[in-house]
Amino acid sequence: MPQALECSEGCWAWMVLLASVVTQGLTLGFPTCIGIFFTELQREFQASNSETSWFPSILTAMLHAGGPLGSILVGRFGCRAVVMLGGVLASLGMVAGAFCCTLGQLYLTAGFITGLGMCFSFQSSITVLGFYFTRWRVLANALASAGVSLGIMLWPLLSRYLLEDLGWRGSFLIFGGVLLHCCVCGAILRPVPASVTPETREGLPPPSKRPARGCPAAHGRAIQRHLALDVLRHNAGYRVYTLGVVWMVVGFPLPHVFLVPYAVWHGVDEHRAALLISLIGFSNIFLRPMAGLVAGRWDFASHRKYLFSLAALLNGLTNLVCAASADFRVLVGYCLVYSVSMSGIGALLFQVLMDIVPMDRFSSALGLFTLLESISILISPPLAGLLLDTTSNFSYVFYMSSFFLISAALFMGGSFWALGKMEGQGPQAEVQGAVTEAAPEQGLTVEDTDGAKKRLRVEIMNVTSV
Repeated sequence: MPQALECSEGCWAWMVLLASVVTQGLTLGFPTCIGIFFTELQREFQASNSETSWFPSILTAMLHAGGPLGSILVGRFGCRAVVMLGGVLASLGMVAGAFCCTLGQLYLTAGFITGLGMCFSFQSSITVLGFYFTRWRVLANALASAGVSLGIMLWPLLSRYLLEDLGWRGSFLIFGGVLLHCCVCGAILRPVPASVTPETREGLPPPSKRPARGCPAAHGRAIQRHLALDVLRHNAGYRVYTLGVVWMVVGFPLPHVFLVPYAVWHGVDEHRAALLISLIGFSNIFLRPMAGLVAGRWDFASHRKYLFSLAALLNGLTNLVCAASADFRVLVGYCLVYSVSMSGIGALLFQVLMDIVPMDRFSSALGLFTLLESISILISPPLAGLLLDTTSNFSYVFYMSSFFLISAALFMGGSFWALGKMEGQGPQAEVQGAVTEAAPEQGLTVEDTDGAKKRLRVEIMNVTSV
């Protein structure tokens, strides 16, 4: 990063947190409002459910797929410049999308370009929190994710209002201006001195220096490092978590895209249907910080990954309720219960990743993580749209969502438990054997032996902890 100016957890850190809240609300909260325009876009372009679903799919996929490129830009130019660049791209994409005449043009502008810009902004705003906060990092991540909830609440209301008065084209023009506020948020992100950033917590290979010109091996190592392939290879916890989340994300975004069309299809008024998404966002404003406070307790620190798996399991089970009935009162109850599980997922998603990988590798690990996520996000809405076109029954969409969420939760919970058992046995056996052999040879007393055992255990846990 460029020469730093601020210290971690100083007064300015809370201004950075506020900027991150707004940035995440503008970016991660935005895709939920696309459902408001779904029917209008379908009518405008005379498209099927599957064809129309590609627009939110490409937008949300690019919001994650640009992760590796974003991490490279963050390492080269710093978080401030990348957030501002993302705001400009997101704005240009929406403005250009307002003048599109075909769905293909909309895919490219409001889908690809806007999604890439949002990716740059949101990823950098998450990365910078890891450098500004150490003691209060869990709470900071939870509060920042509350910005997503704020966006989920406000974007649908704004979209419904603008759609009635200006149509979808005028709405997209206004959105372009709103997304420029990411540039204002980026200007607040002063860099943090390298001396105060958290130390590496895992025994991964040290950072390689700038590769020599004309050296393919050095360039290959640099590429692996930027794409976090070394983290993927050495860190079993990262592999489990990434695979589980990638599988989970196939089902997770579906209610955000199809809840409003589902309610309208069953006779719910369009205004009341739009309020369902806003209700989810409003509830999460309060629930996400509460989830962060609970997960931030020291006695929960080693169990955050299990809490995340539990939240995903509850989220999947909740979708079964939505599939059972489309009565408005039932949908309101569904949204409230869904908000509880969604708040746990939102508050812990990036915090668990920070627990698993060291902060000096977090940016590149986040890049690979979001890139793999984007594959699931890209295929999820079109696959659900194809299922809907085939069956003409929205219930199957929510059954599909439940299947992926529940299976992913069981996989992550079981895998983390198995890894914990392996780590609990392997290192202890190695420590006992090493100390037993070392004590007679080095003439250690009982007190020395205990001290050596503690030192060895600390070293081993630094290498294997997930």
